[in-house]
Amino acid sequence: MTVPRYDTVIVGAGFSGIGTAITLDKSRMGNYLVIEAGDGPGGTWYWNTYPGIAVDIPSFSYQFSFEKSPNWTRTYAPGRELKAYAEHCVDKYDLRRKIRFNTKVLGATFDDDDNLWRVHLDTGESVTARFLVNASGVLITPNMPDIDGVDSFAGVTMHTARWDHAQDLTGKRVAIIGTGASAVQVIPEIAPIVERLTVFQRTPIWCLPKPDVPLSPRTRRLMRLPGGPALQRLLSQAYVELTFTLPAQYFTLNPMAKNMSQFGKSYLRKQVHDPEVRDKLTPRYAVGCKRPGFHNTYLSTFNRDNVDLVTEPIDKITGSGVATVDGETRDVDVLILATGFKVMDIEDNPTYPVTGAGGRSWSEHFSQRRLQSYEGVAVPGFPNFFTVFGPYGYVGNSYFSLIETQTHHIVRCLKHARRKRADRVEVKQEANDRYFAEMMRKRHRQIFWQDTCKDARSYYFDKNGDVPLRSASTLQTYWRARRFPLTDYEFSP
Repeated sequence: MTVPRYDTVIVGAGFSGIGTAITLDKSRMGNYLVIEAGDGPGGTWYWNTYPGIAVDIPSFSYQFSFEKSPNWTRTYAPGRELKAYAEHCVDKYDLRRKIRFNTKVLGATFDDDDNLWRVHLDTGESVTARFLVNASGVLITPNMPDIDGVDSFAGVTMHTARWDHAQDLTGKRVAIIGTGASAVQVIPEIAPIVERLTVFQRTPIWCLPKPDVPLSPRTRRLMRLPGGPALQRLLSQAYVELTFTLPAQYFTLNPMAKNMSQFGKSYLRKQVHDPEVRDKLTPRYAVGCKRPGFHNTYLSTFNRDNVDLVTEPIDKITGSGVATVDGETRDVDVLILATGFKVMDIEDNPTYPVTGAGGRSWSEHFSQRRLQSYEGVAVPGFPNFFTVFGPYGYVGNSYFSLIETQTHHIVRCLKHARRKRADRVEVKQEANDRYFAEMMRKRHRQIFWQDTCKDARSYYFDKNGDVPLRSASTLQTYWRARRFPLTDYEFSP
């Protein structure tokens, strides 16, 4: 019998992996290895460095509840501060010595005979672990647009998720495809320096005002007073819950949610002068059907003389620019793809092939059934394997709330396995089916299933037409992570 080298292997050193590692250490389960493809921690905040990148929820919610930062310079921290916060957490909790950077996972295979995972690396070696935690996140694999000729453009092409800082956009003719979350932040940053910016929009995004203000050194000192950090987080969490989670998850029960669209239209009227442009920027779906943008100058950027908004569908990319179906080609020097990530594409999450019990392939498993997992953490047929961002785990609030909830769930399982001296932990099919049925039963109250969402083209929808977000409040998920029946898992030697 093979004895695994590690108790746990964690894939990813973003905040999911960092949170998992810290939780394991606090539980005296420190025999783990974190594998990270980049040369530093941060995940999304390591890879995404485009101009204007920042959090879209208050900084006080975008952090661990047990490690509140006193160093945010704004209520909505810029990306560089999130990267610095990741470095801080790694160093404070002494994780760096357990992280292997610049290493990619090529695949993971469960060994039925020895009840362990064999994790294959691009270094040519394989490491063994009793348990495997996928913490590679979902905002990691860029979604490349399916547009004819996208590879034929003769100028510079870059995706917002892989920004090329060697390129100077000053005085250039720039086209940007997409008006999602990254575009909302990039467009106002580059518009003042380019010769002309052409924005190609398929579906408009709701953009709401962002209560973003600088935090002076004096303010930060006052916020460190006893009770200050806790109060900041409480107010921030309440704001996040009221502005997204509750309106999206309890749309049919929440009268306020139905007024959000009117507020969004009122803000749009104040920001955009041209009635025709304003109409093009007006969504035909309700606020919450897809994640809204929060920015104070995105909409007003379309008042600039050097910014064009194109809503004609793209026909193809040529060597010199972008051709639309009306026959017009707009020549540009730089093509920016703000086309997001493969969020609900199970073939790309995890970012490596996973083979479970009996040779069962993760991707083939889900090609034959709808996306589902128990509490967003475990899937039958994949013993000793846990995910931080699995189907029906996320409620749409702060990602850090999800991390803490899911890692608590995972560690509860590992502690129980240790008590029972179990080498194999697998969620029962009956428990998975019961949880999935509960999600289906409750989803009618979510905004996604209302007629107002039919034109949203939201990435929340997967290929089966489902929205694998958890139908619950943040408090319910916290409670559930601490109270789910351990009998829903099979623990065996």
